[in-house]
Amino acid sequence: MQLKNSWATFTRNHPKFPKFLQAAGSAIRPDTIIEIKVTTPEGKTIETNLKVRESDIELVRNLAGSAR
Repeated sequence: MQLKNSWATFTRNHPKFPKFLQAAGSAIRPDTIIEIKVTTPEGKTIETNLKVRESDIELVRNLAGSAR
């Protein structure tokens, strides 16, 4: 329940993000690369990436579906 409330607040604050997740989720297939970059207010960046495997697809689609 707490996660649901937090997600509702987050999506109100960032309404474009769920739409992005939905679009990205439908485009992701094995060997797709997902990159994530975080930039702090001080300008420090933290980056990573991953190559999606066949076994990841169900989780990615579930995450994208929960963005609705």
